[in-house]
Amino acid sequence: MKLPGSDDSSTLLYDLRSDTRSVGILTFHRCINYGSYWQARCLAEGVHARGHRVMLLDHESPRVTRAEWRNALQPTLPARASAEDRRLYGAKLRKFLCAFDALPLSPGFDLVDPLEMPHVDTVLVGSDEVWNLRHPWYGGASIFFGQGLNAECVAAYAASFGSYDADAGLDPYWQDQLRRFDTIAVRDENSRRLVAQAIGKPPALVLDPCLQFPPQPDAATPVPEGRYALVYGHGMPEAFAQAARAWASARGIRLISIGYRNDWADEQWLDAGPHDFAAAMAGAQAVLTNFFHGCVFALLNDTPFACAPSPYRMNKVRDLTELLGAERHLLVPGARIDLGAILDVPLDAAIGGRIEAMRDQSNAYLDKVLG
Repeated sequence: MKLPGSDDSSTLLYDLRSDTRSVGILTFHRCINYGSYWQARCLAEGVHARGHRVMLLDHESPRVTRAEWRNALQPTLPARASAEDRRLYGAKLRKFLCAFDALPLSPGFDLVDPLEMPHVDTVLVGSDEVWNLRHPWYGGASIFFGQGLNAECVAAYAASFGSYDADAGLDPYWQDQLRRFDTIAVRDENSRRLVAQAIGKPPALVLDPCLQFPPQPDAATPVPEGRYALVYGHGMPEAFAQAARAWASARGIRLISIGYRNDWADEQWLDAGPHDFAAAMAGAQAVLTNFFHGCVFALLNDTPFACAPSPYRMNKVRDLTELLGAERHLLVPGARIDLGAILDVPLDAAIGGRIEAMRDQSNAYLDKVLG
């Protein structure tokens, strides 16, 4: 497998030796989303490094592709993107398509009727919110619940229900689907509660693949010059924007909004590709976000961050910060915002220790599943 590099068309090949286990990863690997891309790639590279043949199972759906591309070109609805922003979002989309082509993809097969899915020894379902019944276009897709998979073993790694709250419970039908799995590991407490209700015992808790198998930023990818903080997400509260603006101005730090328009930032980098994102995250002084992987990339780079959670992502960011002892980086809606107290000091040293302990726990799970 090729090491991480630039957004080009060279292929990340998986090992074709016949004496290794074949592993298919089933996730949202074609989402125009930095976190979805990197968690798919990191898991593929992590499994390959363990000596297995690996491929991302390339499910196809014209309906899903149309929805993804529409969202990529108008990501901040109901605020509509200008013609110039759509041009830049289109450039970002093309960088993602190039990056997808370089992944170790299986032959394509239908999302709804996966009869042509290639046989593998083991399918790993996840990471990502693959079980989110409220996902706008993947919600309830039966393949992510283990139906129709051509494999001897079906396991889940770092799967999530996303915004589907555990208090809502699961219909018996979906509980039955989860019992199809040979073994399950999730990445957040909300999902752990739902799975425990379904199968009668708590599943393993593991790290998101980006934290488990950190991507190495491409040395050839330019990083913004000078001191900057990254703004990642959209639809952030006005009070958070004002506090971020005041914090950055007082310290002479530029705010760069990556991937989405935030007019309160100093610069808009709307056409950033996946490798641009990883490199920029690695060089940032701080991260201001309301996205799950904004928190993840700040944590893996040991970068101070502040997260203003949205209702859609609350379960994920709340459980991540609680798991790793980073709760003070999650802002309480309506409370006074003191970004200096959060961003002007290094991350608590105990967070790194918790990440290492969770890596050991996650490796133990993968050892059990993959041998």
